[in-house]
Amino acid sequence: MGWFGTIIGALLAGIIIGPLARLVIPGKQDIGLLATILIGAVGALVGGLVYTFFGGGETRGIDWIRLLVQVASGAALVLVWINMKGTKSSA
Repeated sequence: MGWFGTIIGALLAGIIIGPLARLVIPGKQDIGLLATILIGAVGALVGGLVYTFFGGGETRGIDWIRLLVQVASGAALVLVWINMKGTKSSA
């Protein structure tokens, strides 16, 4: 599959991880849909690498711990994005 498959997989994961990451942060974030998907894709990649680095392996079915790490990574990246853009999260 190679790098192209990795990028496609990350973008597909970003469609799920990005909105989930924004849901765990209180308030409304001023972030567009494309930025949400891209942040989610990077969060999925970073979270997957962190999970693997700390000994996570391949599983059958849904790996809930990997998903949790990816969402947490995505949420951290959303917070970084908000702080870089200077926008505020409103409650």
